[in-house]
Amino acid sequence: MEAVAKLKNCPMSPRKMRLVVDNIRGKDVEEALNILKFTKKEAASWLEKVVVSAISNWENKNGNAVDADDHSLFIKTAFVDGGTMLKRFRPAPHGRAHRIRKRTNHVTIIVENRIPTAADQESATAAPAAGDEEE
Repeated sequence: MEAVAKLKNCPMSPRKMRLVVDNIRGKDVEEALNILKFTKKEAASWLEKVVVSAISNWENKNGNAVDADDHSLFIKTAFVDGGTMLKRFRPAPHGRAHRIRKRTNHVTIIVENRIPTAADQESATAAPAAGDEEE
């Protein structure tokens, strides 16, 4: 079972955010949080909150009695999309103006468990596979 967390309109360029997201993609949640904690980039603090939110969403989705530590969560998908751009003008020499683009981004983190939960096992036994139908 997977859970999603999104951060929208983060006031940072997507290119800077992708540098940090690439470090945690595919890692276990514990390892990803350690990487983010000791990364010196501003993007790491934003991402740490999103990963913690994804873990919390996974726990809420599976009932609060289920603990994320017991099911070996990992970051299945992590990507950054560009958001809206604030466009400003800055004075330049000879009476001209240069455009300043203040970029934002949207981050999406999807976590999934490696060790199946009780709900996963029940749904797997209840629903037959697509090719198992008799003719």
